[in-house]
Formats: sequence, C-alpha cells, structure tokens
Amino acid sequence: MPHPSRPESAAPAADTLEVERLVAGGEGLARRTDGRVVFVSRAAPGERVEVAYTEWRREWARARVTSVLAPSPERREPPCPHYATCGGCQLQHLAYDAQRAAKAAIVADALRRVGGVEAAPPEVVAAPHEFGYRNRLSFVLRRRGGHLVAGFHAHGAPAQVHDIDACPLAEAPLARAWASLRGAWGPRAARLPDGPELRLTLRATADGRVGLAVEHGRGRGAPEALLETVTGLASVWGIDGAGRVRWQAGEPTLAERWGAAEIPLAGLAFVQVNREAAAALDAHVGAVCGEAKPGRAVDAYCGFGLRSLALARAGVETVGIDVDAHAIAWANDRAADEDLPARFQAARVERALVTALPNDLVVLNPPRAGVSREVAVALVRRPAGRVVYVSCNPATLGRDVRALSERYALVSCRAFDLFPQTAHVETVAVLERR
Repeated sequence: MPHPSRPESAAPAADTLEVERLVAGGEGLARRTDGRVVFVSRAAPGERVEVAYTEWRREWARARVTSVLAPSPERREPPCPHYATCGGCQLQHLAYDAQRAAKAAIVADALRRVGGVEAAPPEVVAAPHEFGYRNRLSFVLRRRGGHLVAGFHAHGAPAQVHDIDACPLAEAPLARAWASLRGAWGPRAARLPDGPELRLTLRATADGRVGLAVEHGRGRGAPEALLETVTGLASVWGIDGAGRVRWQAGEPTLAERWGAAEIPLAGLAFVQVNREAAAALDAHVGAVCGEAKPGRAVDAYCGFGLRSLALARAGVETVGIDVDAHAIAWANDRAADEDLPARFQAARVERALVTALPNDLVVLNPPRAGVSREVAVALVRRPAGRVVYVSCNPATLGRDVRALSERYALVSCRAFDLFPQTAHVETVAVLERR
C-alpha cells in the first residue's frame, strides 16, 4: 500500500532543497516536505540548491543541480574542464579537506547503519597529491558506425561515453601515453583490435614505462606499430573472454618498484593506483598486524604477497591466498629464494581459508564486493585472534563487520584517501576476538 505521506505523483518540474550531507557514492542527501529522500549529484553539504529530477520513486528520488542558490563555503570551481559531463569523479566541486570530512562521515555512517557499530568518524589520512596520482586508468573506446569516442562513462548517463583527451588524475607518464595513443591508433582506431567496444587499461611504472591491456577485442590489431609510436609504451597485452592475459608485443611483464620489492606486472594484475598514499596505508597495516604479535597468519586476497613476505621476514608463519596465479607464483619464488616461512595458494579465498584457520592473525583485502558468506562463516566458526580488514567499500565493510560481530569486536578504524576527487575511500578496520 502507498505510504500516506508519499503519494504516487509526477515529479515536479523543479524543486528547491537543502542538502544535509554527502552519502556513499558522493551524492548529497536532501529531504522533501512529503518525506521523500532525494539524492542530489554534485551538491555540497549545507547548501540550498534548485534541482531537476532525473529519477522519481515512491520513497526516494534522484536529482541534478540546476542552480546553487546558497552555496556552501566548501564548494569550489572544479579544476577539470570535463567535470560537468564526465562521470569519472564525483567530488571535484568540494575543497579537499571537505572531501576527506565527507568520506569520514560516510565510513562512520556505514559502520553504524549497516554494521550496527557506533563509531566516531575515523581519521582520513590525506593523499600527498590531489591530482596526478593514478598509475592506472581504464578507458572505454566505442565504435558506432563511422563515429569513435574514447573516455569515461558520462555523468548522469552511464550508457554513454564522454570523450576524454586528458585526465588530471593520471600520473604524468600515463597522461602522455593516453594523449599519444589517441593520435597513434589511426582512423577508427584500426591499430587496436576490432570490436564495437573495447576497454583500454593503461598502467605506468615508477620509472615511467607504460603497459596497455585491451579487453573485449577481436584479433590483435597492430601492437608493434603502437609500441613504435606511443610515448612510453613498453608492453601490450590482450585479455580474452575468460580473463586470461595474452602477451602481444614489447616486454612480457613490466618491472614495477613497490617499496623495496620489484614485482612483474602483466595485464590487469592488481596494485594500488596511488603509490604514495598506498605506502602510508601499508605502513599502518603493518603496524596493526605487528601489534597482534602473531605466530601464524593468513593474508587473504594477498596479490603479490608483499605483506605476507614482510610478516614472514619477522618470523611469522604465513599463508597467502589469491586467485591471481601469476602473482602467487612470483610470491612463492620470493619466499623460496629467501627461505621464508611463507607459502602461497592460487585459489579462491572462500575455498582455501578454512583449512588455514584458526590463526593468530587474518588480513582481509577483498574487492569492492567484500568477503563472501563462506569467508565470514569460517572466521566465526574458527576465529582468529585479530582480523585486519582493508576495505575499499564502506557499505560492504559494514555488512561484514556485522556478520563477524558474534565473535569479533571493532577496536579501531582509520581511513586513507587513495582516490582524491572521487567518492571512494580505503579503510583499515581492526577486529579483535571477543
């Protein structure tokens, strides 16, 4: 039955709203007099705005700002000329300190509302740089008839692609490679593989070399010609429909310096996109792991196993688990070379974790979807002394903290701004066995 205060009606042509705060995704939250919650894109906390509705539901609506009637002191002119139409960033219209404050509130809200934990907004450690920090970017290239567009999904219209010639978030070598690639791929991007829509991922190493991974393409295109003409390009890989990496030209792997380690990147192998901010996060994770004084540990979703190797060098018997066989093989080789008490498994965490429990310490660093139900059940049934959860999604962090609350209590939380100008935030939550 319809709620009496929220009758079925058509959206008004325009409306004036007071924005209370920002919520997950970076939208402003406002409330209509009829009780509807309205999510307003590109709004700032505390300001009064005129809006046009883009989605209208019984209980809630979405809107875009058409006029700022009383601007927030935190609002600024977005530095990027593409911001009005590009969907890649969500918070460029806010001063940087305001972005961090909004992210702290989003994390605290997720822990309270989803996780059932009352927690003060955490410290959000600032990134060293607001712009020019990303070592990896993925672009969409779309061919439609004789028309070609390449960039990011459009703001407010994710089915469309907004053409991007330059992104201010990119590290300088990445920015140069993207500009050069756009000029080198030829008419209708003939030097790239065929296909109506390609996903192009560019990644840059610390010494400025660049790799290109192409997904959803048919054939090889002309990767050797791209190597000759694209600034800094050193490797080209194709990614097939099953996610397998096919080396095509240049160096089979790119040697990346990550802290004291040199790791071989290929295809879509994961490392954090913000190398300087990630160093601060890694140092904090190492510190809270050390506080547990573990004898045995599990590093789940470990990637190249750098954290596992660090624990093993401190004498901790460590198991690392990840689905990336390339990264796991490299980690096993390093452990063998140094004769460390570490072993690594190329497996899904939900299948391999249970056999490694119970333990003194479990580190979780899952993708945005968080941990599966099987992982949460295993940690409850065979609890570790301490769980250090590294999350890139406050909502799934809150959900998983609640799922673990039967056996664990949240004892600390700190966030790191690895993604300035966007609504994303990385959070390190420490849970102790009850």
